[in-house]
Amino acid sequence: MSNYGHATAPDGSQVELGAVGQRVVFENDQVRVWEISLEPGEQQPWHHHLNPYLVIALAAADNRIDALAGGDPRLVHEAVGGVVYREPGEVHMLTNNGTTRYHSRLVELKCLGENLAAGQGDR
Repeated sequence: MSNYGHATAPDGSQVELGAVGQRVVFENDQVRVWEISLEPGEQQPWHHHLNPYLVIALAAADNRIDALAGGDPRLVHEAVGGVVYREPGEVHMLTNNGTTRYHSRLVELKCLGENLAAGQGDR
């Protein structure tokens, strides 16, 4: 059973959600840092971000992002040292679509997401 809840797919079925990364490597009141490592063809399961976040690529790869709601997948190349900022949003799945291992750190900005919702944003 998932600790991350469920989402409803367009066909009405329930999809179990997973974590946004494989393990938390650092956390305090303001941020949570996840490690993500995917071998070619490996997927990070369906998940949903509650917080704005940064992704910092430690090993490059060509990735595919599929939205549970459907539509065309987003194909993204993440270069070593590249950093992207993303707002929380749709339920999605990340797949390493390339031929090399993908490794990154995902930094959730709790101070701009879950802390604000809980009334703790002024810390």
